Amino acid sequence: MQWLVANRVHGSRHLGVETTYSKAADFDFIPSTGRHWVRYKGAFIRVDRDREAKTVDMSTGSPWETLTLTTLSYWPTLFQDLLDEAKKAALAREEGMTIIYQCYGHEWRPFGSPKRVRPFNSVVLDEGVSEHVHDDVQDFLSTQKWYLDRGIPYRRGYLLHGPPGCGKSSFVSALAGRLGYNICVLNLGDPSMTDDRLAHMLAVAPARSLVLLEDVDFAVGQSKPADPSGPYAGVTRITFSGLLNALDGVIATEERIIFMTTNHYRALPPALVRPGRVDLSIYVGLASRSQLRHMFLRFFPTQEAHAEVFATICEDEGLSMAELQGYFMFFKNKPEECAANIGGWLASRRQVHEEHRAAMQPAQEAPLGSHPVAASPSAPKESSAPAIE
Repeated sequence: MQWLVANRVHGSRHLGVETTYSKAADFDFIPSTGRHWVRYKGAFIRVDRDREAKTVDMSTGSPWETLTLTTLSYWPTLFQDLLDEAKKAALAREEGMTIIYQCYGHEWRPFGSPKRVRPFNSVVLDEGVSEHVHDDVQDFLSTQKWYLDRGIPYRRGYLLHGPPGCGKSSFVSALAGRLGYNICVLNLGDPSMTDDRLAHMLAVAPARSLVLLEDVDFAVGQSKPADPSGPYAGVTRITFSGLLNALDGVIATEERIIFMTTNHYRALPPALVRPGRVDLSIYVGLASRSQLRHMFLRFFPTQEAHAEVFATICEDEGLSMAELQGYFMFFKNKPEECAANIGGWLASRRQVHEEHRAAMQPAQEAPLGSHPVAASPSAPKESSAPAIE
């Protein structure tokens, strides 16, 4: 349809309107349903646009449509050339974008609008970690023949583990942008996700995509059965053995790159993190001195002196990258104030953490035998230890 708009359909007296919402609403006038004519490379093509009355696309709400192209041209590659040109025009609109796919039923569909590629250096990991992972992926992509010649399944698995808010998912997004790949997000906590559906979704993942399994530890524990009165009654949710088979079993497909994330590395059994399922395990932890310095310079370039002072003050505070970013947002163009106020911010942060830690401690119950009891030589002494929950 966009190609028809760009090439000005001849003889069209009926137009429709497509609305695209961004920061402002954009309108495209497109050929409406019915018959239209377009001239392409000297040949006239009849375009019939038919719209289904009752069937709609569940992801967008738009009715299903059929475009029928008819021509009398003797040129056998006319339609192929037209579709190739339309495809290049469509891809040009997504250049510099990352498409996020999510699974709907048993197929992948784009989720929302394509996102602008995230700069690779915008995610600050510890010294050399980002480049090490990027180089490993590039090496994998360039050695397909080496894998096939040795009979090794051509797939690669990565595990990013560490505390929340340290940049695991953000790094996958930045890496996809640098590679020119898209991202397929699989939610293992989906109540409708079964072992068969997981294996199928991994098998039909779009080409040039990174598959992201977030919070993979969810499939390790014993998941609660579905509510017998709910919409997923009778559905057997994903199991740990189903996850292992999908990653590295007989049904596992090749030519794919999987990134798994978890905040609870110790909860993962050795069967999941062995080579073949996890080929490279990367710890993405709290901010080191190098990360603190680079993060400051990311927001305030050329402020080397302030960056060193900032890194020295924050080095042993156990800050996550999300906390740092939130702090920097208060001082967008004020590096001096940012460095000067960090001490007070850290002090208030420590106080909040202490209060939270105290609130999380179990309440001490009253000692046993606190009620008055008549003294008796044969009565045992009451324990003063609190009850154990």
